[in-house]
Amino acid sequence: MILVTGGAGFIGANFVLDWIDTNNEGVINLDKLTYAGNLENLASLKDNKLHHFVQGDIGDSALVERLLSEHQPRAIVNFAAESHVDRSIHSPEDFIQTNIVGTFRLLEAARTYWSGLTGTKKTEFRFLHVSTDEVYGSLTKNEPAFTELHRYEPNSPYSASKAASDHLVRSYHHTYGLPVLTTNCSNNYGPYHFPEKLIPLMIVNALAGKLLPVYGDGQQIRDWLYVKDHCSAIRRVLEAGRLGEVYNIGGWNEKANLDIVNTVCALLDELRPRPDKKHYKEQITYVADRPGHDRRYAIDARKLERELGWKPAETFDTGIRKTVQWYLDNQGWLNNVLSGSYKQWVEKNYAERN
Repeated sequence: MILVTGGAGFIGANFVLDWIDTNNEGVINLDKLTYAGNLENLASLKDNKLHHFVQGDIGDSALVERLLSEHQPRAIVNFAAESHVDRSIHSPEDFIQTNIVGTFRLLEAARTYWSGLTGTKKTEFRFLHVSTDEVYGSLTKNEPAFTELHRYEPNSPYSASKAASDHLVRSYHHTYGLPVLTTNCSNNYGPYHFPEKLIPLMIVNALAGKLLPVYGDGQQIRDWLYVKDHCSAIRRVLEAGRLGEVYNIGGWNEKANLDIVNTVCALLDELRPRPDKKHYKEQITYVADRPGHDRRYAIDARKLERELGWKPAETFDTGIRKTVQWYLDNQGWLNNVLSGSYKQWVEKNYAERN
C-alpha cells in the first residue's frame, strides 16, 4: 500500500486513477478538499476496495502519524500543495502554510515512521516529493532548458514556497537519511484540470461565449506535459529512482501561451463549432500581465530518459486533442466545479486586468 497526499486534485487524482488501473496495490488518499480538490475526480473508484480516501491536512501531524501507523505504507507520494501563481499573489500565506509548513510536518511524520521500520520495509521505503519547474525561475528565449543542476531562482510566492519545500526534502535525506526522491515537472494539462489554469479556462470561456483573456502579449513560453505522461514518469521514479536524486519531467513541447489558445480555438472550431459559424479565436482579448510573470520555462528531461528509460508517450498534438475532447464529453463534471466561489475568483483576478 502507498500513501498519496493531495490525491483528489488534478495531478494527484490522475495518478491515483492510473495507479489503481495499473497495479494491484492499494492507495490511502489523503486530501484536504480545498477548492481544487474534488471527489468527483475519483468517482470511478467509489466501490473500489483498493482506494481508501481520508479527508485531512498534511499539516495535521496526529492524523498523518495515525494513517502511517495503521496502514504501514511502503511509500509516500506527496502531491499536496497550493499551486496557482495568481492565487499566491493574492493570498501568499496559504502557500506558506501548505507548501512549507505542511511539507515539514509530513516529513517529520515520515521520518518518525521510517525510523521505526526494520529490514526490507525500511530499506525499500520511499518518500517521493512532487514539485515544479517554476523553482528554477525564468529563462530568456535562447537559454538552455532547466537541468537538475540549475540554480533555484523562484519569482512568485508559489514558486518560492515550492522551492522551500524542495530544500526541506533534500535536507531530510542528507541529515537524517530519509530515502527521498524529488521530481520537478513542467506545465501539466489533461483531464480533471481545475478551470482556473490556461487550457481549461480557455475551453470553459470559449464554450460560454466569453472573452478569452491572454496575459500581456501572450508570448510567455512553457513546456507542456500531458498529465498521464507525468503520472507514468512518477511511477518510474518511485520504482527505480536513485535515493536523494532530483528528476526533471517534461514533455519536450515548448509553446507560447497565445499559440496554446489558438490551438484550443482551432480544435473547438472542429469539434464544437460556434452556432454563428464564427471562429473562437475572435473571442481572444489581451489583458494586463500579472506581476512578475516569468517569461519562459523549459525542461531538460534527458536525465530521466538516460537513467530510467522514460520519455513521454504523447505529443502535444495528440495530448491537447484528447484534453479538449475530454472537456466536451464531461460537461457534467465541469458544471459542478464551476461554483460560486470559482466565479468570484475569476471575476476578482481578471477584472483588475481589463
